[in-house]
Amino acid sequence: MSVTPRARRQLVRRLRDSPEPSIRWRTRVRVLGESRERPGIRSLEREVRRSDLVDRLLTRARQRFVEGSHGGVYRYWQGIHWALAALADIGYPDGDPSLRPVLARALDMWSEPSYDRTVRTTAASIRTVRSGVPLLNGRYRRCASQQGNALLYASRLGAGAAPAGHLAELLGRWQWDDGGWNCSRSPTAHVSSFMETLTPMRGLAAYAAVSGSESARATAVRAAEIFLERRLFRRRKDGRVMRPRFLELHYPLYWHYDVLGGLKGMAEVGRIGDPRCREALDWLEERELPGGGWPADARFYRVSDSYKFGAEYVDWGAPSRVAANDWVTTDALFVLAAAGRTAG
Repeated sequence: MSVTPRARRQLVRRLRDSPEPSIRWRTRVRVLGESRERPGIRSLEREVRRSDLVDRLLTRARQRFVEGSHGGVYRYWQGIHWALAALADIGYPDGDPSLRPVLARALDMWSEPSYDRTVRTTAASIRTVRSGVPLLNGRYRRCASQQGNALLYASRLGAGAAPAGHLAELLGRWQWDDGGWNCSRSPTAHVSSFMETLTPMRGLAAYAAVSGSESARATAVRAAEIFLERRLFRRRKDGRVMRPRFLELHYPLYWHYDVLGGLKGMAEVGRIGDPRCREALDWLEERELPGGGWPADARFYRVSDSYKFGAEYVDWGAPSRVAANDWVTTDALFVLAAAGRTAG
């Protein structure tokens, strides 16, 4: 570890006293393990709800929200789908009545009847499938990260048992034989995708936590093997790093993947103690800055008030190699706490 126990305590105190209520929430609940049922945490969640960050996320997303418009739901990264995914990660209170219209619209989109329809297809005709979920060579070809993110925010924001349960059932149906998911329509694709597996795994773990569903938990644990078999970032066949970008730190991930995101998923699924996480945990500890905290190496968005593809309404922190990013840092501390590697 690159910092002393005293420096770590100072870091946690700074985060716990942050002017940003979401950082305080992530520190107290995710890092220090305080219960969300405590009056002080419930009060803090109400503060999160009233914060400038949440106002910026929701006000602009709602302005773009048009009943019946898929673009207003999913457009990168300004649709309500992405705003809801952010709220689920930063301590927004569950069961907020004012959130129900946009939450219901997003869940309606990801649960529409076409997702229940299987289209058995061939390699020659799969690219002509426009409605329903293609089934090719015994594998569903579906961008399950979409339903995975939706299940995650449905579970954490209190959307109700019925829509969340339907999403969990769909993900279970589409799971590949190796444990993950993949939207590739290539007939030669036979291995699940890290990007399409991370959010379904996390969503199923979140749903299992609030519903007690053993089948959802089992599906999530099975999905974890996709990452564990590869030590979260290495190819099975030769041990090489799968993609250089996996060894960068980001926040938010949206539907992308990096090692910290993988470790975060392992902690949520209860597999962070698996020995195959050890190398990734060592790497994360080595990335800590000398003064404490972790940077954001890169980001998957640009900040803009205009409605642009790939733009965000919120600046989650500029990339840096020397300055800590509080969002990345609270994620890293959560992972290390879950793994029993924190000091002080």
